[in-house]
Amino acid sequence: MVPGNISTILRRNRVVTLVVFDAVMWLAASGIAALVRLELNPEAISWRRVGFIALLLIAIYLLVGRFVRLHQGRATLATVDETVLLSGVALISGAVVFFANFFWQLIPRSVPILTTLLALVLMILGRSTYRAMTFTDDLRAASQRDTRVVVIGAGNAGRQVIGSMLRTPTSPWLPVALLDDDKAKRHLKISGVPVKGRIDDLVEVADEVDARMVIVAVPSADRELFQRVSAIAQPAGLDVKVLPSVNELFRGQVGIRDLRDINVDDVLGRKQIDTDLRSIADYIDGKRVLVTGAGGSIGSELCRQISAFSPAQLLMLDRDESALHSVQLSIYGHGMLDSPDMLLCDIREADVLDAIFDDRRPEVVFHAAALKHLPMLEQYPAEGVKTNILGTLNVLNAANRVGVERFVNISTDKAANPESVLGYTKRIAEGLTAHMAGVADGTYISVRFGNVLGSRGSVLETFARQIAEGGPVTVTHPDVTRYFMTIPEAVQLVIQAAAVGSEGEALVLDMGDPIRIDYVARQLIALSGEPIEIKYTGLRGGEKLHEDLVGLQETVRRDRHPLISHVEVPFVDPQVASWILAERPNDLSLSLQSVCEQMTRDRGESARV
Repeated sequence: MVPGNISTILRRNRVVTLVVFDAVMWLAASGIAALVRLELNPEAISWRRVGFIALLLIAIYLLVGRFVRLHQGRATLATVDETVLLSGVALISGAVVFFANFFWQLIPRSVPILTTLLALVLMILGRSTYRAMTFTDDLRAASQRDTRVVVIGAGNAGRQVIGSMLRTPTSPWLPVALLDDDKAKRHLKISGVPVKGRIDDLVEVADEVDARMVIVAVPSADRELFQRVSAIAQPAGLDVKVLPSVNELFRGQVGIRDLRDINVDDVLGRKQIDTDLRSIADYIDGKRVLVTGAGGSIGSELCRQISAFSPAQLLMLDRDESALHSVQLSIYGHGMLDSPDMLLCDIREADVLDAIFDDRRPEVVFHAAALKHLPMLEQYPAEGVKTNILGTLNVLNAANRVGVERFVNISTDKAANPESVLGYTKRIAEGLTAHMAGVADGTYISVRFGNVLGSRGSVLETFARQIAEGGPVTVTHPDVTRYFMTIPEAVQLVIQAAAVGSEGEALVLDMGDPIRIDYVARQLIALSGEPIEIKYTGLRGGEKLHEDLVGLQETVRRDRHPLISHVEVPFVDPQVASWILAERPNDLSLSLQSVCEQMTRDRGESARV
């Protein structure tokens, strides 16, 4: 064990300490090598020449070490990285002196070689001994902590998290066991913490070592691993923490500050999206970009992400002034609402919309404004027609008038094989976008995806509120499934899709596998730690048991991006929108359905009534 004051002094004077230690090791190694070479006969040794060679070795070693910052902390002490760096510097120094001595023959030729190898061993041994003694101090101090922890993952991240827990005096956590499914790591120990089994052994190992917390130190963990760990840990009352993502490793060190509680995003899954930033920059950088529905969940995230790609101007349009205030505050840090980029407008008002487009001349448009709540639109289908169909047509016409280069209509998975007013109206909006692609000069596409985690009015928001109020949590059907994606993921793929889409098609974002809503509810209840009841209410009008991302009659290709599929969309004649609204309100749903059925039959021809 290193006394506390000495350890502190050594750590604060790292460079001087290492330089002095290494110089002493070179001197000692030179003397030992000379004695060994001359059969332990001190009188046969020219100590002046040995001393000269030793000083020459030290000088070259320190010079090369300075160049590669060996002693300045380029690598952590006594790690593999530092050992490799130390070996390289020592061998270079030894080689230079060996060749110099080979020509001048000051001392036997083997002495510089023996000196270098011996000095290297002594320096590595000294560092390892110090590291072991300080680790003993850390372990002894850590043993007094209250919370014993099982770490899942005996890889690099697990090693760093364990080291961080042991080295951080304020950490309340003591790592006592590791779990890993890799058989090759069965007998591994990391900083004295042993691998005691596989992930399935979690409960038994936790009981054995008296641990109440689990840390998932696998930054590349997918949904299946989180579901597996959650399913094992939660019934046993074990608290679960995770590392955010593999991106944390790119920063270098991973430590206890990176840990957070497991959440529903983890158990529902997440993808690491490979975004082609160059293709995005090509159509956004330096352009005037307008986002409708800018105050909504998707629209506001679109604005935040688009702002990072240096548009010439980002125009945010919404009919809700409070929503515009929120998005401006999130992007610019103020909500003055007095700048020309904040546009208060209802897309149902064609004249006002045309005036805005004529004045601001956007070059790229993301159309996210829509009514989206399925049960509400079942009650008021006319409102869905006015916003989702006629409003979309107004935005399309305004965009065509000013020659928009790229138009992206945000659609939904409910437009595939639609059975609700929401699905019908969004399907027809896709058809209108496809029609405009055939008559306008720019690129007009739709992007289709499912539920997004955390959006306003989403099932997660509803469940969270019900849990906060003590329940019950209402689920329509125990077998109902939906596709899920986080808002940032969905928006990132929307922006990427706009770069790869062709005229008139719908781009379908890869949502992974569908998730049972009942499972989502149970995960949220488990995370809350409260005994909340689940109540099944039955499917509502127009609601499917299972959603589709692609229609039955649609053909799919995926050749531009691994997470984006391309679907051909039959176009809809704009006259149909006016015809639908002219029908009696009680017949609107049937009228919408007939148009969508006609779209499917025509397969690329204009829908006619």
